[in-house]
Amino acid sequence: MNYIKKILGLGWMALGPIAMIFLFIQAVDKVGLAHSEIEKTNTILQWGIILFIFFPISIGLMIFGFYAWKGEYEQSPEVSENNEL
Repeated sequence: MNYIKKILGLGWMALGPIAMIFLFIQAVDKVGLAHSEIEKTNTILQWGIILFIFFPISIGLMIFGFYAWKGEYEQSPEVSENNEL
């Protein structure tokens, strides 16, 4: 199971930058399809917000993947005598 966690960690680390590159390419494509200046401005604003929201999410995916690859999730939490899970 730990081996699967490490492999999935590498996948999460790769998914963050891949998702951001894909979103950036889509943003450039959609802005290029806008015809008038008002449409272009609105599209830039919309995609700017989308990229601004998903950038921290992709960083979180990379951090989560790094910890999984490093082996931080190999042990489950232990139950103490006073606090039961």
